Amino acid sequence: MTTARDPILAAGCVLWRPSPSGRGIEIALVHRPKYGDWSHPKGKLKRGETAEECARREVLEETGRHCALGPRLPTVHYAVAGRPKEVAYWSARALGGSFTPSREVDALLWLPPAEARPRLTRARDRELLDTALKTTRH
Repeated sequence: MTTARDPILAAGCVLWRPSPSGRGIEIALVHRPKYGDWSHPKGKLKRGETAEECARREVLEETGRHCALGPRLPTVHYAVAGRPKEVAYWSARALGGSFTPSREVDALLWLPPAEARPRLTRARDRELLDTALKTTRH
């Protein structure tokens, strides 16, 4: 049984791909119309799902891309309506697939890190990007 004190568990990725120009990488940002924000793909764990499975599923659902998980990033902690939330993150390389807008995510942007950073709505997402850039081999 879940109580209001139990954390909401979620997982996501700082998703990247090699730049089509051949110089550097691009970071995937998703726009969620419900919140009007730009963030990294993430979502709540389903019953019986591991954090790794959730991260891969959420990337696929929100970006249309399969991914290969890379280095584990810091877990982010914050409150949602007074309830604690814990989001496990990985750096992940985008593989095949294509984006289709939905009610949950209506836009996907691929931007160089220097352009992605200021576009992210929340400071915690900018910090995750900074950490991912230090730990990701591309």
